[in-house]
Amino acid sequence: MRLTNSKDGFGILAVTLHWVIAVAILYMIWLGNYMTKAEDYAAYQLHKSLGITILALSLLRLLIRFIDPPPPLPEHMPWWERLGAHLSHWAFYALMIGIPLSGWAMVSASPNSDFVKTRIWGWFELPLLPSLPTLANREAISDRLEDVHGLLATSVYFLLALHVLAALKHHFWDRDNVLTRMLPFLPKQRKSS
Repeated sequence: MRLTNSKDGFGILAVTLHWVIAVAILYMIWLGNYMTKAEDYAAYQLHKSLGITILALSLLRLLIRFIDPPPPLPEHMPWWERLGAHLSHWAFYALMIGIPLSGWAMVSASPNSDFVKTRIWGWFELPLLPSLPTLANREAISDRLEDVHGLLATSVYFLLALHVLAALKHHFWDRDNVLTRMLPFLPKQRKSS
């Protein structure tokens, strides 16, 4: 498998980032639900560390996407399906970047940030976003940001379901290689005539 993308498929770099981020997001869904019910301080720290890691990996993936464009979609796809694919991918980028940023903003605005510091993987303290710790009515702003964070996180459920269903549709219905480009161990599809 190539390091970079080709016209026939994704390279190992794109595939690895895709699956590392996907597994991290799935774990974050579970962790977010767990930590709010258990009120576990260590889980909150893990959630913040993983969120910042997802942010960094997503920014890297976006940069790589501009440098090394993805392979073209199959020619048989109608315009509306191509548009849907592009919109859903850009929505994923927006969420993969927006969710961690909204969480970081929420923590930065929270009065708790005065005495509860965020340590990323125990290695370094995450600085607060500028100006948010100096705002009046920080608790109300942090609560609003928590609502935004939750809304964005909830929208991932819909987008993930759509993404998985579209990949399965391409593999089993259209019998094209959209899915095998991200799962290179699957045998390539042969379109029946």
